[in-house]
Amino acid sequence: MTELLLLRHGPTSEATEARLKGRLDVPLSDAGRAEIAAWRLPILFAAARWYASPLARTRETATILGLSAIADPRLIEMDWGRWEGHSLEELRAADPEGVAANEARGLDFRPPGGESPRTVQARLMPWLAEAAAAAGPVGAVTHKGVIRALIGLATGWDFLGPPPARIGYGLGYHLRLGRDGTPAVVRPGFALGSEP
Repeated sequence: MTELLLLRHGPTSEATEARLKGRLDVPLSDAGRAEIAAWRLPILFAAARWYASPLARTRETATILGLSAIADPRLIEMDWGRWEGHSLEELRAADPEGVAANEARGLDFRPPGGESPRTVQARLMPWLAEAAAAAGPVGAVTHKGVIRALIGLATGWDFLGPPPARIGYGLGYHLRLGRDGTPAVVRPGFALGSEP
C-alpha cells in the first residue's frame, strides 16, 4: 500500500478566482502566497516523493512549501475547453437548459472542446499505478478538478450531487493506493497544519 497526499494549489487573484481556469496558466495571488506559507504538511509526508501539475500555480505552491516536485502533465487541471475564463454563473445564465443537461451527465459532463471527469480519471490511472509501485509515500500538488476525479475514483461518486468531501484551499486529501493504483480515502479534506 502507498500513502498519497493531494494538495490543491493556493488561491489565485480575485479576478480569476470565480472563473474556470482549467489550463489557463494564472499565477497565485499575494494573499494566496501568504496563505500557503502557513500550511503545514503531515509528518507522514515529510520525506514523500512529490509531483506537481506543470502549471505555474501548482509549481509555485510546491516551492513555497519547500517541496522539490517533479512536473507531471497528467496532474494538469481538467480541460474546460471553450468555457475556460468564464464563470459557471455566466454560462448557466447564457444557456440554462444546455448547461443543466450537460451537468446532469455526471462523470460524462463535458464542456465544449474540453474533458469529462471520466477522461480525467482515465488519464490519472497510469500515474496512480506508477505511484503505487514506488517505495514510500507520494504527494501531489494539483487542481480541484483532479482532486474531484480522484475522490470520485476512491469513493464511487458519480459527480451527481455534492462531492463526498469538501475540496478547497488549505486542505489535504490523504488516500491509500492499492498495488494496482486503486485509491481509497483515508482522510479527506483535513486542514493543513491541524495535526501531524
